[in-house]
Amino acid sequence: MTESDATSHSLPMAAIPTGTQLALQMPAEPTEADLQFAHQLGVKYVVLWTDGAHAGYDYYASRRELFERAGLTIYGFGNLDVHNQDAIVLKLPGRDAKVEQYKQHLRALGRAGIPYTTYAHMANGIWSTDPEPTRGGAPARAFDKAKAESGHWHGQRYFTPLSHGRVYSEDEIWENFASFIGEVAPVAEEAGVRIGIHPDDPPGVDLGGIPRCIFGNFAGYKRAMELADSPNVGVCFCAGCWLEGGELMGKGLLESLRYFGEQGKLFKVHFRNVDAPLPHFVETFVDDGCMDMYKVMRTLREVGFNGVAIADHIPLMAGDPRIGTAYTVAYMKALLQRANEEVAAAVPA
Repeated sequence: MTESDATSHSLPMAAIPTGTQLALQMPAEPTEADLQFAHQLGVKYVVLWTDGAHAGYDYYASRRELFERAGLTIYGFGNLDVHNQDAIVLKLPGRDAKVEQYKQHLRALGRAGIPYTTYAHMANGIWSTDPEPTRGGAPARAFDKAKAESGHWHGQRYFTPLSHGRVYSEDEIWENFASFIGEVAPVAEEAGVRIGIHPDDPPGVDLGGIPRCIFGNFAGYKRAMELADSPNVGVCFCAGCWLEGGELMGKGLLESLRYFGEQGKLFKVHFRNVDAPLPHFVETFVDDGCMDMYKVMRTLREVGFNGVAIADHIPLMAGDPRIGTAYTVAYMKALLQRANEEVAAAVPA
C-alpha cells in the first residue's frame, strides 16, 4: 500500500483509554523478548517513536498491526524529525517544509487509527550535564545550570553562549508558536489525533540565548492552550520537568495537574521524580525523590484522567535498563491500584 492509497484504506481509530492506564515506551521494531517483557509487566498500551525515514501511513499501520497481533495497543507515536525543531520554534529557513511534514505526520496517524502524538517546542533541545549517581550509585541524568554548556536533539548539538547566533525575544517565540499551532490544530482535529505538548527540559530558564517562556511555566501553558483553542491540543504532563522547575513553574505539580485535568487537557503523563529543583537536579527512582509520587497518581485518579502514564528517564539499575523499567512499572502499578481503591472508597454509596 502506498501513501496515496491511505485515505481509502484507513484503519478504525483506537479508543482512548478509560481511566488512568500504564503504558510502556518500546522500540518500533520490537524483538520477541521486548514483546514478552511487556506482557510480563502486564501493560496493555505502548508508546513508540520513529524518524522521518520511516514515518508515514504505511509504517504506522504496519506497527499497529504488529503490536495488536501481540495483544498490545499503540496509544501514541512520535516522529523525531518534527519534534524539537528549531526551524519551527525560531522561524528559520525550512520552517514551512517542517510544518507541512508535521501535518503529514498527523494525517498519517489518523489514517492508521493511532490517537495521540507527543510534541515538544524546544529550539535547542534537552540540556544535561554529566550523569550523577542517585540511590545506590545508579547513574542518572543530571543538570547543573552552573556547568551547562550544550543541549542536544536527534543527533544535533547546540552550544552556549548563543546556540543560534543571537538572542531571541519572548515575543518572537510566542508569535512563532501561535503561527505553528494555528496551522496544525485544524489538521489534528480533522485527523482525530490528539497532540500533547511536553514541557521544556529543563524548563523556565534561558539557554543559548533562547527563552523557554511558553512550556516552561504554568502561565505559558495556560496561554498556549487558549491560543490553540482546540480539543485536540493538550498537555503531555512530565512530572519530572515540573519538579525540575520548582517555583519557576508558577504553580505546583499537583495543582497544575488538577487544573489541566479538570480542563480535559491531560493527554499523557511522564511519571518521573527528581531530587531537587533547579538550578541543580538529579533524576531519581520514583520512590526516592522530592515528590511523593502516590500524590501524583491519586490526583490523576481524582480528576478522571483518561490516558496513559509512562515510566520515563529511569536511572540505570545494575547495568541493565530492563531492571529499572520493571521496578518502576511495578511501583506505578501498586500506586495506581491504591489510588483506584482509595478514591473509589471515598465516593458515597
